Amino acid sequence: MSNKGPSLKETFLTPIIANNPVMIQVLGICSSLAVTSSMKTAFVMGLSVIFVCSIANLAISTVRSLIPNSVRIIAQMTVIASLVILVDQVLKAFAYDLSKQLSVYVGLIITNCIVMGRTEGFALKSKPLASFLDGLGNGLGYMLVLCVVASIREIFGSGSWFGMTVFETVNNGGWYVPCGLLVMPPCAFFLVGLLIWVVKTFRKDLQEPLEYDTHREDY
Repeated sequence: MSNKGPSLKETFLTPIIANNPVMIQVLGICSSLAVTSSMKTAFVMGLSVIFVCSIANLAISTVRSLIPNSVRIIAQMTVIASLVILVDQVLKAFAYDLSKQLSVYVGLIITNCIVMGRTEGFALKSKPLASFLDGLGNGLGYMLVLCVVASIREIFGSGSWFGMTVFETVNNGGWYVPCGLLVMPPCAFFLVGLLIWVVKTFRKDLQEPLEYDTHREDY
């Protein structure tokens, strides 16, 4: 039997839902908590990670045979850091207000476990096209979670979505009283945890076996 790896379609689609980097692998949690108070910041952060992850994977895969094993981490960090600097400068040039809102979190993409994990775990041993699709899929999976959490927080915490009014708040003469708790960072932690719980409830293959049987009489 031939031991074929996943197809290009599987490589791209699997990280979006089935093996989502945030909900399943529990990676990139810090930035997902910090930038999800509004859809604008979450969306831009998601696009930034998609760009960095996919291009970094492509670049590392293209030159993987030229990278000595002893300096592979340094090479990966150099590529990732260069892409993050490019993203940061583009944001400052064309979306300065969003750049200010994202603050240091764009720079911290360099240390994002998703980006580093895919270059180390996939791009170093895969072909360029597959590596690009893997980075693209993981970036989209990360962005999906950010947008879901940000939508809940902004709609019910501020009465808006992408800055557009969804519920007219009492401050503007409307009926909706915003839930201030939702715009606070701890709420993002609970929402991400809730998403992980929901996924693991329906995905039996992700559930860990009980350490002991509660129905046994000797307990």
